[in-house]
Amino acid sequence: MRAPNGKGSPASGAGRVRLGNLYRDLPPDRSAEAFDTLLQKRGLRLERIVSRGHVTPAGEWYDQDMAEWVLLLRGAARLRIEGRDELIELAAGDYVHLPAHRRHRVEWTDPECDTIWLALHHDAS
Repeated sequence: MRAPNGKGSPASGAGRVRLGNLYRDLPPDRSAEAFDTLLQKRGLRLERIVSRGHVTPAGEWYDQDMAEWVLLLRGAARLRIEGRDELIELAAGDYVHLPAHRRHRVEWTDPECDTIWLALHHDAS
């Protein structure tokens, strides 16, 4: 392969090319939520989460050091944000950004089909 300028080799430092599909290779055991890290760098983690009827245990909250941007790819879910009365209902294509330490919990995910999330955790700065 040639470099973009048409001369020589590709730019040095080019990393390994990785291919995948967010809808394939789903975990066979659905008894627990599955968390797969797709990319991790300093200050950033991208993960696929697969839920089927899973919720945050009663009395527990997520309180994360990193901000989180979440996109729901498939399925449906309801989130509770501490201090808000209404639940956030998510369907395929919906996303939410949660600042670091914004306590939240998953109140419901569809028990009939996989709910697939793409979560980008990043430094709050």
